Amino acid sequence: MRALSLNFIVASLCLLTISRVLLAVWQWKRVRQAGGLLPILKGGLRIDANQIAVISGIPLLLAPWLGHHPLAVQLCGYWFLFAWMLLVLLEVSTPQFIYEYDTRPNRLYVEYLKHPQEVFGMLWKGYKGVILGAVVALGLFAWMGHALFLEGGPDPVMVWWQRPLFSLGVAAVVFLAIRGTLGHRPINPSTVAYCGDSMLNTLPLNSLYSVAYAIYSMKNERSASDVYGGLPEPEIHEIVRRCAGLPEGPPGIPTLHSHQPRTPRERPLNLVMIVEESLGAQYVGNLGGAGLTPCLDELAKSAWNFTRAYATGTRSVRGLEAVVAGFPPTISDAALRLSGAQSNFFTMAQALRQHGYRSHFIYGGEAHFDNMKSFFLGNGFDELHDLPTFKDPAFVGTWGASDEDMFNCLHRLLETEGDEPTFALAFSVSNHSPWEYPAGRIATDGNPATVENTVRYADWSIGQFFDRARQSAYWDNTVFLIVADHDSRVFGANLVPLRHFHIPALILGADVPARQDDRLISQIDLPTTLLSLIGLSTQHPMIGRDLTQASPGRAMMQYGENYGYLKDDMLVVLEPHRPPTQYRYEAPERYTPVSLDEALAQEALAHVLWPSQVYQKRAYTLPQLQARS
Repeated sequence: MRALSLNFIVASLCLLTISRVLLAVWQWKRVRQAGGLLPILKGGLRIDANQIAVISGIPLLLAPWLGHHPLAVQLCGYWFLFAWMLLVLLEVSTPQFIYEYDTRPNRLYVEYLKHPQEVFGMLWKGYKGVILGAVVALGLFAWMGHALFLEGGPDPVMVWWQRPLFSLGVAAVVFLAIRGTLGHRPINPSTVAYCGDSMLNTLPLNSLYSVAYAIYSMKNERSASDVYGGLPEPEIHEIVRRCAGLPEGPPGIPTLHSHQPRTPRERPLNLVMIVEESLGAQYVGNLGGAGLTPCLDELAKSAWNFTRAYATGTRSVRGLEAVVAGFPPTISDAALRLSGAQSNFFTMAQALRQHGYRSHFIYGGEAHFDNMKSFFLGNGFDELHDLPTFKDPAFVGTWGASDEDMFNCLHRLLETEGDEPTFALAFSVSNHSPWEYPAGRIATDGNPATVENTVRYADWSIGQFFDRARQSAYWDNTVFLIVADHDSRVFGANLVPLRHFHIPALILGADVPARQDDRLISQIDLPTTLLSLIGLSTQHPMIGRDLTQASPGRAMMQYGENYGYLKDDMLVVLEPHRPPTQYRYEAPERYTPVSLDEALAQEALAHVLWPSQVYQKRAYTLPQLQARS
């Protein structure tokens, strides 16, 4: 067992160090700008020592007492082989994960495993070469692991007095390696973070450590105060209400208030929210992007077009949480996935139900993905229309029916609704790796299976739908929102890469006047604005500003462990267990460090603490729903 443990320690250190060096060479331009390889290797040695000590600690402690027994040696060998292959699997997965998400494997790696059909279908269709290469690599490392851990014999018997000394020495070394420091706080990812590039700060980690830490940190009801620091509860509510322009609400729902539209209507209009998958501003021509969205650009000319809208996160559930519930981001999981938000949690459907609306969720995939079905049905939606309910879809890919099928379903629904007011949330699916869509719809550029061509198809589908909608009876009494959930890939050498949170957002239909709006806004400002546009007087706890009556001038976003609060041109970044930092931001990618404005930092802290607090107290709801809790 002593020999096997030594084999594992040396082999694992070599594996993880070589992997880390290769990743650094691949990203050398960013590594060089951030100070070179040494900080990555130094931090990596500490993290690897922690990980290896966790795996080999118990075998080393038991080796003097059991290492001369063949059965114990055999069991130890299988344990080390299992751990070895786990390390290899995660490291082999890392380059593609970094390419897609600009970070090492994390909680998203685990969350996607809950949906094996969609994920493995996507991988097989889009990454056959990568998968085959990974299988070959795993086979080679399995052969190596067999030689290292399953072909050794028992250890020589130790002299009796050497056994306790060996175990005590090992216990001290293992304890120090796992703790990683003599300081007050044990080692964690922030210990080895060394620069303003979030991706580079994950290179000192190894991927098994990164995933294991993510699983440990999942505890869905994660407290933001444990990560960023705390504020007294009354102060949090006072700051948030003041920034939202709200009066003091009742004790149980501190932000509950009456929302009065600028122009009330006798019969409130229908409302349609179209959430576009991964459609960042980088693709949108009228926002200075690549010009892949001629239909959206044309619609923007006759719409209320927000040119400085920012997403709250990097996942669909985060965008849906913001747009449908007006709920700000936090370090915790998105509300759609939190167990305590599956009922009696405020959504636009909850508010509209009180006024006779019938609410529908339309999605080309299967609505159980990311817990959408449970959340929406539990919080005010009356009907779900997903892939199993679609009749004769034109095209079905890995993630579900195409965007045109989703829009066909939406069009039929709006045409057949009677006098009952309607709320529809339509979520597109095509613009997602492995970039599948029906042939013959667009003129492709190069390889059809690229994000650029899929954006063209998604845009074409939007144009086709609105061509029909303008000619339909429902056009004059329906307000439409088109907004992205997030950008396709969020990455960059910054703590919060703001250019990849910039998204399109425009409102049109009914009597919405055309205008270009250059104010800074967040996704959470859109639902409150829509309530005004459809002419509805109602109560709700949302803290987004009604853009028909106010100018917020701020946006907030969660990027992994980092939280960004952008107000005018000032960005405050909160990092776990670190002091806040502040930058002057000039789009698209200029960040100038400036002295910290303590009042602004406190404002940012209040906004990242508030969502966790109201969730935990079940205070993001309506009075009639709270009574059922």
